[in-house]
Parts: sequence; C-alpha cells; structure tokens
Amino acid sequence: MSIAAAPIQDWFKSTAGEYLQASEKPLFDQAVSDLFGFNALQVGSLPLDLLANSRMPNRYKALAAEAVGMVKGEHQANVVCSDDFLPFAEMSLDLLLLPHRLEFSDRPHQTLREATRVMMPDGHLIISGFNPISTWGACAFIKKLFCKQLNYPWHARLIGLNRLKDWLALLGFEVITVRSCCHVPPFENVAWHKRLLFMDKLGQHAFSRLAGVYFIVAKKRVPGMTPIKPNWKQSGATNILTARPKSIGRPSKSRDKLNRLSRKTLEKTP
Repeated sequence: MSIAAAPIQDWFKSTAGEYLQASEKPLFDQAVSDLFGFNALQVGSLPLDLLANSRMPNRYKALAAEAVGMVKGEHQANVVCSDDFLPFAEMSLDLLLLPHRLEFSDRPHQTLREATRVMMPDGHLIISGFNPISTWGACAFIKKLFCKQLNYPWHARLIGLNRLKDWLALLGFEVITVRSCCHVPPFENVAWHKRLLFMDKLGQHAFSRLAGVYFIVAKKRVPGMTPIKPNWKQSGATNILTARPKSIGRPSKSRDKLNRLSRKTLEKTP
C-alpha cells in the first residue's frame, strides 16, 4: 500500500469533498465567532478560511510541511511548518484550529502537546476528525484492505472520539462542545448522494455517534493557587512558644532535714 501524491484539493472538489466542506464550515463559523482574544491559528490543508468569522485581530494559517507538494497555489498559508513543533512562543495563541490534522499527523500526541504549549490559559482548541465508527471510517478501512494506492483522505489513521477526549483530559483540556456532521456516506455519485441527504436530519437526532465527522471545542485549564490567610487567633504557635513557669510549692520533709544537718555542721566547726 502506498500513498498517491495527487493534489489534496482535487478530492475537495469531488462530491464527498464539497459535502464535507459545506457541513463543517458552519460549525467552525459559529464556534469562532463567540471566542475572544488576539492571536488565532489554523493548521492543516483544508482549503477553507475557518477564521473568517473570528473577531481576533491576528489570524494566521499554517500548512503542514509534508503537504506542500500536494497542495496547489490557492491555499494561501502564512506559515509552512511541522505541527509537531510549531514556530510560536509559549502561551502566545488564544485560539488554535486543527481541522483533520491529528489523523494525518505522524505523532498526534506530540501535536497535542505542542497545542498545549503555545496556547494561553483559558485558550480554545477546536478539532475536527473522521469518525472510525461510521460509514466514512468503514470506507477508509475497506480501501486500505483492497487498494494498492490511497488518495487523500483514505490513508488517515483515524482516532476515536472517546480516545481523543482522554488525551485532551490528560493535557488539561476541558471539552466544552461535541458536535457531529456528515451522516451521508461518502458517495462520489451525485444521484446517490442526493437520495441519502435525509440521513443528515435523521442522524442529528438518532445517530449522532455514527456521524462521519466529529467536532470538538476544548478549553485549556490551568490550575491556580488560592492564597489562604492565616487565622492567628486559632493558631497554636503561641501555645507552643510561650514559656510556662513552674509552680513553686512548699519544700519537702527530706529537704528540711538536710537543711538542719547542714546548719548543725556549720555551728560545730571552729
């Protein structure tokens, strides 16, 4: 099995590719419009401006280095880099978009660790990915079994939703929103695609877990320290440090006898 070097945009112009873009774009537009900050970054080869509705003044697009030869000129990227090591300072981004990036990353754990590093506390991370428990995941599995050459996106290593939630929790992210889209199977035939469009409405109510794409909005949580004021009134330090004088009582009988003997001895001495 090998990966074909066909341009990625060729697939996005297909029936399934256009359906994917039309389904995901409203989810990103709605999510980014309610988030505030200064710096936002979109990473990946999706030929859409997913930050168009963002109110943040500084918006950037980054293209993965391995996808340079498979992306045509219409993808306007500000940065070409590896998502394993993002060229941004620590805690410098308020919003990071990873549309279909983790399943194509050689090291998805490292990609998420980089996301944690560059994001500000309470910053937002938005991820979209192909669901392995869906008709899209089944199609990718069948193509890997029987096809010698795989085009985008069928060579992806799909990550389950629950597994991704566990990874985010370990890195200190709180999952805010989980949504889904693309319930119609990835048919290239336009007639079959139109016949099954009813599955989108049906899937949103009954089969959301079986959607072809999941959509996650997560927030970076950083535990802080709450100063505790000392309560000096109830503190036991004064009781420990205060010296308590011993009570002086009457001398014992044995001590009286010793004192008498010492007096008699002194009187007898010349």
